[in-house]
Amino acid sequence: MKDYRPSMSFGPDSAAQYDEVEQRGDEEAAAAFLAALAGDGAALELAIGTGRIALPLAEHGVRVDGIDFSPDMIAQLRAKPGGERIAVTEGDFADVDVAGSYRLIYVVFNTLFNLLSQEEQVRCFENVARHLTADGCFVVEAFTPAFLIRLQDNQYVNAEAVEVDRVRLDVLRHDMATQTIEESHVTITADGVRLAPVVQRYAWPSELDLMARVAGLRLKERWAGWTREPFTSDSGNCVSVYGR
Repeated sequence: MKDYRPSMSFGPDSAAQYDEVEQRGDEEAAAAFLAALAGDGAALELAIGTGRIALPLAEHGVRVDGIDFSPDMIAQLRAKPGGERIAVTEGDFADVDVAGSYRLIYVVFNTLFNLLSQEEQVRCFENVARHLTADGCFVVEAFTPAFLIRLQDNQYVNAEAVEVDRVRLDVLRHDMATQTIEESHVTITADGVRLAPVVQRYAWPSELDLMARVAGLRLKERWAGWTREPFTSDSGNCVSVYGR
């Protein structure tokens, strides 16, 4: 996507509407899953954003810290009840630039794929491993490339919402050679057109496992969702748990 910068996906407009657009209804299930792994230890969320998962997790009694490069997303978190109690480091989550160790480090909702090269993704795994306790877990939630079957000529347009006063389209183009998708959520209303671009470099589950091995970690569990649905070849979502 010409002239794309990751900051375009998480600026003030996106941050203000993020919770409205991206609430998935799985927040409590995710929090319960993660709380069980954290136990009485601390957790670190990579790309904590507006706190969609961190705040419910904190309600389970887990101390949650975060890292995020977007001051606008952090401001949305701070404005929520309980948001002021979460320590957030502003920076690139690939480098996990925080002090101390954590029983649980996690990244959700495909966000690992916002790192646009394999090198960056491997570096993220390596830095996570340096911040995990000996019994700690790294949890990655991300889509699987099952979406590829929907493509025609390596692209698609999908109607996400068709309402009286609003139409929302998902427009996507795929580059198989680089495992990159260029996507924009296009919202059309009487007031005009709003574009929400995002570029991601996806990885197959087996590739994530190899990244973990490079970092000295191993796959412990894999599920299709937060309620431990079995992971199969038809699964569109993948929750992977890595440890020493």
